[in-house]
Amino acid sequence: MFTTYVLPVIAFASMGLISGILLTVASKVFEVKVDERIEKIGEVLPQANCGACGYAGCGDYANAIIEKNAPSNLCKPGGTKTAEAISKITGSDNSAEIIPEVAVLNCSGDCRATGIKYNFTGIRTCASVKRFYSGNSTCSFGCVGFGDCVNVCEFNAITIRDDIAHINPDLCFGCGSCAKVCPNGLISIKPKSNKTVIRCSSKDNGKVTKLNCKNGCIGCKMCEKTCESGAITVTDFHASIDYSKCTDCGKCAEKCPVKVIERV
Repeated sequence: MFTTYVLPVIAFASMGLISGILLTVASKVFEVKVDERIEKIGEVLPQANCGACGYAGCGDYANAIIEKNAPSNLCKPGGTKTAEAISKITGSDNSAEIIPEVAVLNCSGDCRATGIKYNFTGIRTCASVKRFYSGNSTCSFGCVGFGDCVNVCEFNAITIRDDIAHINPDLCFGCGSCAKVCPNGLISIKPKSNKTVIRCSSKDNGKVTKLNCKNGCIGCKMCEKTCESGAITVTDFHASIDYSKCTDCGKCAEKCPVKVIERV
């Protein structure tokens, strides 16, 4: 009985004890020392993992700050307060004020302004429908409205209403995730303080644009001629704003004959 039951139990217990001792010794010998500042930085970061900082996530960014001397002011959701907190942890002075930004949709072609070319029955993503004849909307440059931007937004700032995306500026931090997935490149990032937005990205001439979308830009260049700071240019029949030059005076919105330029 001893050799049948007791001896195997003793043998297994001894093997377990020896394995435990070896694992404990190995964990001490091969232990990787982690800078405690990395953990502290992780605690002050918002853990949104949005990638706006240019790194894979908040953990990767925290490591980069310590190990690669990455700037402490790259976290848009955290803002200036987070940058200052990180600088205190690292003891550096490389923080700077973070200008709040927000994503905007450069399109106003909702279901009341545009038509449908065909009924799409495939996988309901903007990227999927875009592969078929440049989308199912009469305006091939407009918002598809299937919500790829909604799916990647970590802050629930985007909703789809009337077949078009709507961005809530109170919830948006301008991380840019939505802009990366939009197949038509309709989403741009602008300073939150600037209220001027162009709601069209059509590259068709004015006549064709109006046939495809009632709310489209006609490329008349009235805004370009009115802008005193040279912030607005009209290329390929549609206007765009260089926010680094824009003074947010609003004169372009006043002059726009089709009201594509809005003050939001």
